[in-house]
This record gives sequence, structure tokens and C-alpha cells, in this order.
Amino acid sequence: MVHRAWSRHHVGAQECTNGHLMCAGCFIHLLADARLKEEQATCPNCRCEISKSLCCRNLAVEKAVSELPSECGFCLRQFPRSLLERHQKEECQDRVTQCKYKRIGCPWHGPFHELTVHEAACAHPTKTGNELMEILDEMDQSHRKEMQLYNSIFSLLSFEKIGYTEVQFRPYRTDDFITRLYYETPRFTVLNQTWVLKARVNDSERNPNLSCKRTLSFQLLLKSKVTAPLECSFLLLKGPYDDVKISPVIYHFVFTNDSNETDYVPLPIVDSVECNKLLAAKNINLRLFLFQIQK
Repeated sequence: MVHRAWSRHHVGAQECTNGHLMCAGCFIHLLADARLKEEQATCPNCRCEISKSLCCRNLAVEKAVSELPSECGFCLRQFPRSLLERHQKEECQDRVTQCKYKRIGCPWHGPFHELTVHEAACAHPTKTGNELMEILDEMDQSHRKEMQLYNSIFSLLSFEKIGYTEVQFRPYRTDDFITRLYYETPRFTVLNQTWVLKARVNDSERNPNLSCKRTLSFQLLLKSKVTAPLECSFLLLKGPYDDVKISPVIYHFVFTNDSNETDYVPLPIVDSVECNKLLAAKNINLRLFLFQIQK
């Protein structure tokens, strides 16, 4: 049986040692579920063990699937998969498009075949200067929020004391009667201090494997003794060899000997699919940046 996802997306076909097939998305989900339940991942058909090292891609099946007819998500017509992307982006008369006056605030979204009629009747070109200024002010506010993060990062890069390191989160289990998965890094040194990072799934809810929505949160712990408060900004980004999508978020904390660990803060992963990629891996490899704030 061919998984429906193969007809919609360009994904790999993984094969267990007995020849049973799984799409890449299901394969990653099985590995992530097994990690959460502290079980060995198994093939849904024959129950043999599966892992990234035991399974392999079936290129013949991937090629065959790429030639199957696929349904356009807009007009519902059938096309060979190799032609579907071009049809949806450039040719489909029902594809969703935007008004050319969106730059001055027109919110219209609709099928391409209605675009000409809409633009001919669009009220935005006839708005007064004052009305357009109000619209542009709202758009500018949204743009400023996006730029604020990047300006903050550029500002941090001018600090005198900056450190970064690759960190590897390793999976562990709590000692509770019902164990819970958590992650912890070995101790590492940045800015002449010793640190540890911890992470947990879905804020340590009881059965995260039963939830479709999955998140990771982390905390930074200072293990060294300090003679004065240590004020830092920090952020986690993806490592050099991973393809997980993480949006940069800057966190801030003042470390002292009495307050040496941050609260758990969200690891800003794009969605649950990206979270499953991390959970399916043997370890989670990320890059930590630390910026010491000096008064």
C-alpha cells in the first residue's frame, strides 16, 4: 500500500529489513514515539526493529511514486507528480493569489481567475493619503517587530565577551514510578564558566506520546560559583549538521550563586514535525550562544 503522503509531497521511502515500506514522515514519527515511550521502534507490519541505521531508502519505490498521478489541491484535477508543482505555482486558475495592491494594505486572497475582476474594483488605489498612512503605519509596526530581533542580535554581536559552543542533549529517564523522558548535556565551558543545559518534552506532561502537538523547552544552568552577578543573554540555534528549523529567540537572565538556573523556556521549533525530527535522533545537537552583559 502506498501512503497518501507520497502523492502529495516529495518524501523518501524507508524500508525495513523485511522489505516493508514507510514514508519518511511516518518513519520519523515512529522513531519519536519509541523515544517517548522508552521502547524499541518497530515496523508496523512485521514488528522487526527499525532505526536510521537498520532501514534504508527504496529508490525504486520513490521513483515509481513520483510518477503516480497526484491531485491539485486547488482545482482537484489529476497531474503527474513531476508536473504538479509547476501547475500549482504558475498554471492553475484556482490557485490562491493576492491583490497587487497588498503593499498598500489590500487583504484580498482568492482564486487566480478572480484576480482581474477584483483588482479592477479594488478600493485601495482610490483611498486618500490619510487612509493609506494609517494602513502603512500598521504594516510598519509589524515589520518593526520582525526587525527588532535581528537588530538585537546585531547589537549583541558587538559585546566584548561572546561565547558559543556545540551542545549535545542526551536522553535520560526520571526515577519516578512512571518515568519521563528528559534531555541533558554534559558540562561545558563558555565565558570561563561551567554550564549545563536541560530539556523536556511538552513541559513533562504525563504521556506526551499521546499528543499530536509536541514541543521542547530548555533551561540553562550555571554550575560554577561566581563572585558577582553574571548577566547574560543567550539563544540556541540549529547545529551545523542538522536540518531542523529553529527560529532565533533571545533570552535574558542574571545568574547568581543563589539563582543559578533559568526557568524552562520554549525551544522555538517551527512545528511538531520538526520536534519529531529531534526526538527521532539519537542525540539532539544544537549550538548555544552566550553574551555577557557588562555594566
